[in-house]
Amino acid sequence: MKQTHPESTAATSLRVFTFAFLALLALHFPLLRLPYFWDEAGYYVPAARDLLLTGSFIPHTTPSNAHPPLVMAWLALWWKIFGYAPVVTRIAMLAIAAFGLTGLFRLARRLANTDVAIASVICTALYPVFFAQSSMAHVDMAAAAFTFWALDAYLARRCRTMALWFSLAVLAKETAILAPAALFLWEAIWTLAPSLARVIPSEAGSSVRGQSSRVEEPAFRFSKLASLAAPIIPLALWYAYHYSRTGFVFGNPEFFRYNVAATTNPLRIFLALLMRLYQSLGYMNLFVLTFLAAFAMRGPALQDGAETRPRIAIPRQLALLAVIAAYVLALSVIGGAVLARYMLPVVSLVIIIFVSTLWRRLSWWRAAICCVAIAFVAGWFINPPHGFSPEDNLAYSDFVRIHQHAAEFLAHRYPHARILTAWPANDELSQPFLGYVSQPMKVLRIEDFTAEELLATRDPMNYDQGERFDVAFVFSTKYDPPRSWFEHWQSWQRWKMRFFGYHRDVPPEAAAQILGGRVVYSEHRHGEWGAVIEMEDNNSLEEAKR
Repeated sequence: MKQTHPESTAATSLRVFTFAFLALLALHFPLLRLPYFWDEAGYYVPAARDLLLTGSFIPHTTPSNAHPPLVMAWLALWWKIFGYAPVVTRIAMLAIAAFGLTGLFRLARRLANTDVAIASVICTALYPVFFAQSSMAHVDMAAAAFTFWALDAYLARRCRTMALWFSLAVLAKETAILAPAALFLWEAIWTLAPSLARVIPSEAGSSVRGQSSRVEEPAFRFSKLASLAAPIIPLALWYAYHYSRTGFVFGNPEFFRYNVAATTNPLRIFLALLMRLYQSLGYMNLFVLTFLAAFAMRGPALQDGAETRPRIAIPRQLALLAVIAAYVLALSVIGGAVLARYMLPVVSLVIIIFVSTLWRRLSWWRAAICCVAIAFVAGWFINPPHGFSPEDNLAYSDFVRIHQHAAEFLAHRYPHARILTAWPANDELSQPFLGYVSQPMKVLRIEDFTAEELLATRDPMNYDQGERFDVAFVFSTKYDPPRSWFEHWQSWQRWKMRFFGYHRDVPPEAAAQILGGRVVYSEHRHGEWGAVIEMEDNNSLEEAKR
């Protein structure tokens, strides 16, 4: 029997959203009250709080990164209604994640069928990076969510709706412009080279795109191209507004240097490209799905009665490939940190394509999906055998709890001490609204906990008597596995330090020796650690304790 692809009704979408939201809420319940992590504390939450308190889209308590304000406005709205608290923030973000999974369901169902859509949503929701990001106050989840809805509208040939969703996506994060730009180029190629229709057949074997043999009218094709170009307008308006208020278009100069000006070395681009491909196909146990899909390709398509199970139409696959390629290539050139969350739209599209392959070619495809789901859930808790960002699985909760416990210790034992630490702990200890302390503490910031940086604190030319510190809070700013795959590859170590900001943190006991103190508190969790060091021979320490 031939597979049909019914329209996803509003009622179906509402049911999918409700189920996805409740499932995410239940799975994230132990995490909802955690204080903010890393970039949440460093930019997004302060920017949203500034919007709540002052009504300004340009943050003033943190340097502006020029990210569009849609997600910050969403958080400010929730805080206005329900009150300011981490639990409100995380539930607000879970609503966005559930909305994204609903759009992904619609997209996968339109591309394939309901079975593939359900399996794709389950795999995406359980994928460690998606799962961890679901409750975090970052802009990438919202950009991915609106992109899924826009791609569904694109395939449904609803141009105005597509333009709306893509416009919301770029107002969530500027890099979302990559998807409509890639599709614009794809559509332009079809317009300028109609002979491609005879080279790339549809699923049914016809010579045009999609699953029908109807040729698009020139007026409709122009409307589609105009709709794909439309999202550049709100993005340009935002940048014009940002420039008028700050004098900078793409954020503060340091942000622009880190994410654009310093990323154009050819070797760095090549290394970043390899990392992006790995994030798209293998990262956080995604290799399990990739391997199963490659294995499935060795066999023929299954039969449903007299008919062969259909693949996703080749032109549609190529359109998705254009979006994937745009993200992989562009984000190999720009972006100082090669973070996996930037690739959420890509990984989700890869999951749909690979799940469709399993459904089409493996009689035991449901068992294969179960294997993938188990591998993804394992990835929540088991860290990979190489360095990675803790925000890509539940390692971020270990980081937050270590800092939360250390902040409680410092506030109780050294309420008036001058504390030496690095970002983001300096904000955690000095900004009570981040959820770590009830009263601001005095902080002296250094860049990191390398031996060179710690030794510099002993130089009176760097720190005069008025800036001396009583205690230090040191912690792991980079995750290093006990036995790294690439530990003895010296070239890779040098490249990481040169291009990707890698450094080695000095362990607590060594840090205490360098600083001239002793460790009075420490905590270790799954390869991450934090410690408080009390300075010896410090006359002001007893006063700081009172």
